[in-house]
Amino acid sequence: MQRIALRKMLEHFYMEDIGSGDLSAQLISDSGPQRAIIHAKQHGILAGVDVIREAFALLDPEIRVTLLKQDGDAIAPGDTIAALEGSPSNLLTGERVALNLLQRMSGIATATRRAIEALNDPSIRICDTRKTTPGLRMLEKHAVTAGGGYNHRFGLYDGIMIKDNHIAAEGSIAAAVAKAQARHGHMVKIEVEIEDEEQLQEAIAAGADIIMFDNCDPDTVTRFARITPPSIITEASGGIDLNTLHTYRDSGVHYISLGFLTHSAASLDISMDIIPDPERGPTAERQETSCPSLTN
Repeated sequence: MQRIALRKMLEHFYMEDIGSGDLSAQLISDSGPQRAIIHAKQHGILAGVDVIREAFALLDPEIRVTLLKQDGDAIAPGDTIAALEGSPSNLLTGERVALNLLQRMSGIATATRRAIEALNDPSIRICDTRKTTPGLRMLEKHAVTAGGGYNHRFGLYDGIMIKDNHIAAEGSIAAAVAKAQARHGHMVKIEVEIEDEEQLQEAIAAGADIIMFDNCDPDTVTRFARITPPSIITEASGGIDLNTLHTYRDSGVHYISLGFLTHSAASLDISMDIIPDPERGPTAERQETSCPSLTN
């Protein structure tokens, strides 16, 4: 992840959460550094360790963060992801923002890994879509890669995707592709979304770089992949979920893009615990915040 962009995000998130000050953390006596751990409470795939590091460093550079797991690692209940040491009030102030993002990203990484395992075809790459949470796209797409998947275009600016409405507005696939080729250089790829064989042949003839088979069943995807010249990248998308992914195995398509990886992934249950210090006396109570996971 781009560190400057991540810090800008975190600044905004802290401003939203802290406002004029953390009233609860003000009750904590900062008589010295205290330890805390971030740990898993559910099986899954971890994503977002850079968030832990940057979130607490931004809030308090004196907080020490030791990462015990890395993005892409499988985690299980009880696994310690990171150990922290520093001002207890600052640890608690930064807790929720860090955990919310870590849980969200790990949920996406877990959903991606499950999709890869359900497909069970290393010749086909699982990728995401632009169906991401506004403001969180960089993090959510990073989480997909942590889970073993690949990124589709990041936005409207880094690739041309000619969909049904573009075709309707321009009049034909050939006209839309020709206009895109005339306006942009060789570094900008052109993808065309098709629904039937007539559109497929038109997209091939027009010189599309990528052709998406939209809402096509496995047999149709297999047939279309065979028709398409090997120089053109193929993608299947639409109406595919964890229960049907295996039916696209050995279809010959290069990519399968799945919106549910980011728009429907359940957050993974991850917690932060302050470690009680016996020397602090009877007021040293265990502080725990956890967010219940959602069922997928």
